[in-house]
Amino acid sequence: MMTDEKILSIFRKYPGQHVSGEELSEELGISRTAIWKHIEDLRKIGYNIEAEPHLGYRLISLPDRLVALELSQGLNTKIIGKNILSYDTVESTMDAAYDLAIKTKGEGACVFAESQRKGRGRMGRDWQSPRYKGIYASIILRPDILPNETPKITLMTAVSIAKTISSKFNLEPQIKWPNDLLIDNKKICGILTEMNAEADKVKFLVVGIGINVNSKQSDLVDTATSLKEKTGDKIDRIAFAKAVLEGLDEHYAIFNEKGFQPILDELRNFSSTLGRRVKVDFRNRRIEGQAMDVDESGALLVRLDNGFVERILSGDVMLVR
Repeated sequence: MMTDEKILSIFRKYPGQHVSGEELSEELGISRTAIWKHIEDLRKIGYNIEAEPHLGYRLISLPDRLVALELSQGLNTKIIGKNILSYDTVESTMDAAYDLAIKTKGEGACVFAESQRKGRGRMGRDWQSPRYKGIYASIILRPDILPNETPKITLMTAVSIAKTISSKFNLEPQIKWPNDLLIDNKKICGILTEMNAEADKVKFLVVGIGINVNSKQSDLVDTATSLKEKTGDKIDRIAFAKAVLEGLDEHYAIFNEKGFQPILDELRNFSSTLGRRVKVDFRNRRIEGQAMDVDESGALLVRLDNGFVERILSGDVMLVR
């Protein structure tokens, strides 16, 4: 355990109480000057730590920051989040996680950032990342699947986050195939999956998640909303982020053990697309018809007006009112 984590674990053992520099120094086997430096480091990332002469240090409050020390604390997962990296600002969590995936072997590592200079969504679109307001994370997965099965992981992630939002708040999120979560027809979450693969095997996937949590409507475009806007309350982002990771870990285990079918059954319950008339841009053409179903590979089945059923593995879907 790193020194900062050890200091925080001692504070947690004595909630609301002062702990002397001498006690911390003895327990950790480092000098009181070193303890002071670590306390200063913790303060810089947002921990409110009081220092009283003759009494010592006391933890007053935790930061409203998605820092790895807090995200890891009490996280109940088997794969996802065993390694968490957190940054104040990055170019893109997708790029940071992709680089990490090339350099390392395991799966489940998560990269969080409070803001992104070049956050991106599908089809090269920008993703707005208001600082300290949302959850912006990318996760490394290494599923034993073929490259054309990657859409299953995007849909699995969407189902998992929809269930987490539904269980934590009195809200009814819907999944707009293939990668958006909507509440009252406004976007609250986007998912982006990027792949490194050989012809017959996925080497790794990076799954990017952007969730609007505590943003005000003025922070967002008109077609988007946030959990705070919908609940009327400020959301504990650390608790919610951990719930998202735990939900994803659970669904990834289901996917690995039982395949895509259980995920598909849940997807149909959350879908805002199925049964609706849609326009779809794909392969440089636009089709219009009735969204009938999602098949076992994650493809959207659209029945055209001439009765022909088009199978779409990726594309931009617009719901026709």
